Amino acid sequence: MLLNPSIMALILVSVIVSGLLLLVAGFSLQLLRYWDINSGSERQLKLERRTYLISTILAYCFVAELVSLLLFIYNAEQMSGRFVGAMCATGVLNINGWGWPTLYLKISLFFAGAVWLIINRIDNQAHDYPLIRIKYAALFFILPLAVAEAVVQTTFFIEMEPDVITSCCGALFSPEGEGVAAEVSSIEPSTSLVLLVSSALASLAIGGWVLLRRKGGLAFAATNAATFLIALLAIVSCIALYVYEHPHHHCPFCILKSGHDFVGYALYIPLFLGTALALSVGAISPFQKVESLKEIIPLESRNLIRWSMGLMVVFYLIAAWSILSSNLTMMGVWW
Repeated sequence: MLLNPSIMALILVSVIVSGLLLLVAGFSLQLLRYWDINSGSERQLKLERRTYLISTILAYCFVAELVSLLLFIYNAEQMSGRFVGAMCATGVLNINGWGWPTLYLKISLFFAGAVWLIINRIDNQAHDYPLIRIKYAALFFILPLAVAEAVVQTTFFIEMEPDVITSCCGALFSPEGEGVAAEVSSIEPSTSLVLLVSSALASLAIGGWVLLRRKGGLAFAATNAATFLIALLAIVSCIALYVYEHPHHHCPFCILKSGHDFVGYALYIPLFLGTALALSVGAISPFQKVESLKEIIPLESRNLIRWSMGLMVVFYLIAAWSILSSNLTMMGVWW
């Protein structure tokens, strides 16, 4: 399996990113110890010059992780035909005990990297770099995620056994099954739609309120975090059913297949990006009172909120189109 080009690329990206973050960690220790913006020493000048290089390296690392997340899902879908019992990425992730942890780590690393990049962008616009210690200290929380992702993902691929019979999505995402996936699948479609619409209205209303009042960034981030979870719940318990036109097919991965016009990518990409931008708004809000950021953060926050709301609207429109254009009709839904 390791000779698969996609697998080799995924392992290479994770190893390189982890290695670069380890190197950056060494620089971060120096910066946290010696940084003094008021100093004109040679050491300070070297630190300032290196921060630009390090920021560029980190930007490429986190963008690579985003691509890696998409490639990991795509690769799992493509490999489903190689394992007995696997109908989609669900079966591949169930090959051993490392598949799902790898996916969760990649998602966590994506959100952490996205928030870090926004904080870095804000900090670089201020003349005194007021967040530089905070953002480089944060790397020590991101580094373990990157290393764990590299180790867990490599273990996942190494321990793949082609002769293992895996479970398909119908067994995992079934109301008759056990676990979180089964519980989510058992939620009534009408209930999940009510939750989705309610969370959408709340998220957009709070976003509009923050744009008008120029405060409440943490509330916007928290609401969108909840909206993200509700959206995933709605995809499994309701939206997927209409995409498949089957009242008992709850898989969140089969919607990524060409047979369903890759609609899953059109749902997940704006959902993840919109949520990442919303979380970034919450991350930078506490620093709005910093003198050099008083004008920068409100402006950037408004831009982030607009983009986040726009991306989420795209998600809601695609979800609505998937439901309204479907030939499936289920009892308990109001149209």
